[in-house]
Amino acid sequence: MPGKLKVKIVAGRHLPVMDRASDLTDAFVEVKFGNTTFKTDVYLKSLNPQWNSEWFKFEVDDEDLQDEPLQITVLDHDTYSANDAIGKVYIDIDPLLYSEAATVISGWFPIYDTIHGIRGEINVVVKVDLFNDLNRFRQSSCGVKFFCTTSIPKCYRAVVIHGFVEELVVNEDPEYQWIDRIRTPRASNEARQRLISLMSGELQRKIGLKVLEMRGNAVVGYLQCFDLEGESGLVVRAIGTACTLDKLSSPAAFLPACNSPSKEMKESPLVHPPSHGCRSTHNSPIHTATGSRLTQNFSVSVPTLIYTGMGSGSAGKEGGPFKALLRQQTQSALEQREFPFLTLTAFPPGLLVHVGGVVSARSVKLLDRIHNPDEPETRDAWWAEIRQEIKSHAKALGCHAVVGYSESTSICEEVCILSASGTAAVLNPRFLQEGTVEGSLDQRIEENLPVGCGFCHIPYDELNMPFPAHLTYCYNCRKQKVPDVLFTTIDLPTDAVVVGKGCLIQARLCRLKKKAQAEANATAISNLLPFMEYEVHTQLMNKLKLKGMNALFGLRIQITVGENMLMGLASATGVYLAALPTPGGIQIAGKTPNDGSYEQHISHMQKKINDTIARNKELYEINPPEVPEEILGSPIPEPRQRSRLLRSQSESSDEVTELDLSHGKKDAFVLEIDDTDAMEDVHSLLTDVPPPSGFYSCNTEIMPGINNWTSEIQMFTSVRVVRLSSLNLTNQALNKNFNGLCENLLKSLYFKLRSMTPCCLCHVNFTVSLPEDELIQVTVTAVAITFDKNQALQTTKAHVEKSLQRASTDNEELLQFPLELCSDSLPSHAFPATKAVTVEKASPMGDGNFRNRSAPPCASSTVGVVKMTPLSFIPGAKITKYLGIINMFFIRETTSLREEGGVSGFLHAFIAEVFAMVRAHVAALGGNAVVSYIMKQCVFMENPSKNQAQCLINVSGDAVVFVRESDLEVMSTQQPAVNCQPSCTGEVTT
Repeated sequence: MPGKLKVKIVAGRHLPVMDRASDLTDAFVEVKFGNTTFKTDVYLKSLNPQWNSEWFKFEVDDEDLQDEPLQITVLDHDTYSANDAIGKVYIDIDPLLYSEAATVISGWFPIYDTIHGIRGEINVVVKVDLFNDLNRFRQSSCGVKFFCTTSIPKCYRAVVIHGFVEELVVNEDPEYQWIDRIRTPRASNEARQRLISLMSGELQRKIGLKVLEMRGNAVVGYLQCFDLEGESGLVVRAIGTACTLDKLSSPAAFLPACNSPSKEMKESPLVHPPSHGCRSTHNSPIHTATGSRLTQNFSVSVPTLIYTGMGSGSAGKEGGPFKALLRQQTQSALEQREFPFLTLTAFPPGLLVHVGGVVSARSVKLLDRIHNPDEPETRDAWWAEIRQEIKSHAKALGCHAVVGYSESTSICEEVCILSASGTAAVLNPRFLQEGTVEGSLDQRIEENLPVGCGFCHIPYDELNMPFPAHLTYCYNCRKQKVPDVLFTTIDLPTDAVVVGKGCLIQARLCRLKKKAQAEANATAISNLLPFMEYEVHTQLMNKLKLKGMNALFGLRIQITVGENMLMGLASATGVYLAALPTPGGIQIAGKTPNDGSYEQHISHMQKKINDTIARNKELYEINPPEVPEEILGSPIPEPRQRSRLLRSQSESSDEVTELDLSHGKKDAFVLEIDDTDAMEDVHSLLTDVPPPSGFYSCNTEIMPGINNWTSEIQMFTSVRVVRLSSLNLTNQALNKNFNGLCENLLKSLYFKLRSMTPCCLCHVNFTVSLPEDELIQVTVTAVAITFDKNQALQTTKAHVEKSLQRASTDNEELLQFPLELCSDSLPSHAFPATKAVTVEKASPMGDGNFRNRSAPPCASSTVGVVKMTPLSFIPGAKITKYLGIINMFFIRETTSLREEGGVSGFLHAFIAEVFAMVRAHVAALGGNAVVSYIMKQCVFMENPSKNQAQCLINVSGDAVVFVRESDLEVMSTQQPAVNCQPSCTGEVTT
């Protein structure tokens, strides 16, 4: 489909001074697309030039429109020397290729330079005219819509969910090519940025072609990542779920209401067939050799190394026939797909039938140089191997699909850890293939399955379980078996019956390793991985029991590799599911009963644990109703066996019987204390401090147990970098430092958001990396949403306003970064500096916005402030249109780190600029918000001795148009919105 791209350069403003003699600039613009370049006239001696150029026209194929970004370069004209570069703007043309999206891109774009940051703005107008082409051999995928959101987008309905799509492209990294020896840092960075933009466009086009082959028209849950493999090369890869979507004629039907983001889901009953529960299994590492390069795979399936919850094939005598029919039809719908994976974490009503549990796999690889960018077979083979592992684990759990699927890498020099995880599940084939299920089957399923517990029922055969599991009859329907604990990577199903509220649960772990090269390094990492995975899952289980809860949702486990250590960070949202049994307590068992003082210490710790569990149950309002035996309608199952966590690998199984566990509950979760490390683990459990009063936190989109959300919402990003002080660190000291870092980061967020209480931090996304030896970087993005806790709103708002005015007055002079307001006045808080480096950037969701004084205005005045949120919805508003995907990659480098405020000042300025550029691109498309926003990567490198630093950031999201609920609009005219969060604060190393 050939087309015509038209570009008009209107004006510029706030350009930097390039001529010191006149303190002005002689600016002109180069417009480049593909191999064609146009230039505007030189506008002499002005910092606010008015070019008003003619239309520059490019005759191109739609394949080029998808692959190539429009490149706009602003330069300063010099008569007797080379023209000086001011900065560039890259514009993605793909959003203009959708039939129902924007028809023009028009607005003020920040002019960005990789060395100096934002240097003014340029006003550009871009249009595309496409000519119809019926060539069936075309190489473009125009019209395929891409969505970052991991649920079916609002104002659409899923006709068919076709399945998993993936692709990767490889190339040499310009940073490591020999020509760099004569390049400037700016040229190297710009070559890198342009290459990644090209690879990103090519990748999206190739995935779109796969979707068209499946007869789909959209990709949902699109996740694109880049792997910087150093001298080996550069890999850009993406995964997603191919769907056929229909635009709803009346979007209001499926849009979130003010206080209940998933109201529409609750209005339609979920379809659920019968099934069962969950447990853990451990697969030994598999060693394979490929040529001369050693690789090692490590895969997991259930609680210790892979947590899974599943169902029994024989459970439910009446449900057996449809389970067989459902399984047969689901299998036929999925067997045509090589990998039956979905990147969705929330599902249309009726799609998710049973959840098995978490399945994951990891593999350690040695990176070879990419010799031919056109043949990415090696990397493809690596991922295919991992996906086969995941598929086989799901099958072992009696499941035919994996939902909430994600992939990630961690690279250090020439070693790469590939990770993949998801949740084994049984899906309703009605969504997977049109016309495969008769209505009668759905009807029979609805009649036989109570809503709210079906997804918990185990889908595997109770008599042939691949791992030891503790099963009981469902506490809701008493018909099917359920596990005693359930781990998943998905969001909580909308119909799940939850007791009390949820909470954020994190497991953190550090392990030292010796510095080594090549195969020796890969082997050392491979040997550590199974034990780290085991320890992380042990911590998760212990903390879940300590909270008095029985299920985890949104589980995300990262294993990060550095030069001399490995770090593990797992985050999930703990909840109490009414269908699962009440968790037993945690019981400590010591190995030295003859020592009186030791026994006293053990009993003291046991009392503290019991008190903590009781306090947590009260805090999270976990009071499950007791059901009389006569009402249960089925015999009480036999008491469950005790669940033990062995702390020592050398302990023999014979010693287990020597433990005296006669006191307390028979189903207690036993922690055995057999060494100092185990004692430290118990102490660390007890030092987990709950959030302050009025705060809740979770890493899922919505906090379980809270429904009365208000429209007050605040997004923020925090990056904290810590340098370890000593070379002689032990594992114990490392764990303590890492725990302290994460806890202090959360505490600082609670402190800065104290004016918003009662509120919940939702979608808390932690990312840990080891950019250099002895350097730990933790990045967190989240959104704070307030909710009505049955308090008098007027009193609360008056109190908030007073506290904000007082805080603003008291702290205005203490801000490291002076801020100015665009419209409504927002508060600014300053906080004491810490040894860690922190940078915060908030995105106000009211009508006000912050702008850094050094940064120019970022959005078109006709659109107003562009809202940003990691959620797929905006509370109190309706999304009426999706304008396309925002997928941007930025590099920033400095040779004057100390002068820019150190690491904190540098990171703060860069993140503020990224926010400004994202907002500008959304506003130019005619949008007023970014949903499903995520900072996928933030790679920071520092060279303090040379006063240098470099940072690479990759962000994505969905550009949308939203409209406030009419009743909220009326309220906003009566009462001014109160925004309770600063736009930016900075802390610097002391």
